[in-house]
Amino acid sequence: MALVPDKVLPQYFSIDLAYISKPDRVEEPWRENLNLQIICKDCKEIPPNIAEEFSSGDMVCDTCGLVLGDRIVDTRSEWRTFSNDDQNNDDPSRVGDGANPLLNGSQLQTTIAFGDGGAKARELHRAQNKVTHDKGTKTLLAAYKEIGALCDAWHIPKNVSDTAKHLFKMVNDAGAFRGKSQDVVIAGCIFIACRQCHVPRTFREIFALTKVSKKEIGRIFKSLEKFFAAQNQAKADTVLQAGGIVNPNDSYNTTTSTNAHELCIRYCSQLSLNQKTTMVSQQLADKMSTVGALAGRSPLSAAAACIYFASHLMGYPRTAKEISLVAGVSDGTIRTSYKLLEVEKDKLIDSAWLKVEKADINNLPKV
Repeated sequence: MALVPDKVLPQYFSIDLAYISKPDRVEEPWRENLNLQIICKDCKEIPPNIAEEFSSGDMVCDTCGLVLGDRIVDTRSEWRTFSNDDQNNDDPSRVGDGANPLLNGSQLQTTIAFGDGGAKARELHRAQNKVTHDKGTKTLLAAYKEIGALCDAWHIPKNVSDTAKHLFKMVNDAGAFRGKSQDVVIAGCIFIACRQCHVPRTFREIFALTKVSKKEIGRIFKSLEKFFAAQNQAKADTVLQAGGIVNPNDSYNTTTSTNAHELCIRYCSQLSLNQKTTMVSQQLADKMSTVGALAGRSPLSAAAACIYFASHLMGYPRTAKEISLVAGVSDGTIRTSYKLLEVEKDKLIDSAWLKVEKADINNLPKV
């Protein structure tokens, strides 16, 4: 057996130790792998096609529809407002109901109840009411409640009710018409709101609804129109002076007088007339104003006469008595207005009505 010299051994082992002390790969210490991945046990797709349905609280495979988990917690951000984002401030309003634009203040007050709390809870409730009591908000809430009740009583659409509330708030914030009764101002706001939303009501109908006289409604209507026009002009001037652009959708548009065309839709609906008869009565009302057959007549009597004319022309006749109950005019006035239309029937009747709509001119009552 060959022996290695003593002088060679240190050199050999020194080289070998140097090689071992500098390995190519250093092993990392063991740690738990937290990168867990859920896959569908039926599809076994990678990457998995899994969706979280927070509405039902389930984790579902979009490929086969297998439910992989239930009672999933919604980790997304809760509802919030962004009222302070343009001011670079923190927005602590993370939960709760949205702010009501028809009310003033922050609307984040807390009410202390005293149901079964004893004397101390009652004292706290009384003290809190004194601190947070706002007479202006109380007045607005009472007016909004009355406007909502009046509109619901006559089945007036909700957008009309909201518009009337907004108009009343503008009057209340400006402190105008302090000498006027609140019922009179509410009647005027409802009347203007109906015209703004293209569902006009007459002075007589507003009087029957609010019990405010037609003379008072007419006066407050003119005053409110001037007030809102002045407010709109002042707002537009402020925007222009600041270098901005006036938004036409955010401005007040002066209302126009009620015409027979707008009234025909509502009256025909109350008389249970079909769509063709309603359309013919509206077109007849437009032609009537062009021809001047009922010049000087009120829109009520004009709309009633047009409906009387169209219902007989289309073969769905309604008597003058039935129309008078809906329109609020006498049946004699309807017949008199119809006579004026019957004289101009050649100019008023469109040939398309006779061809397409199957109208018959022989159905018209004889004068």
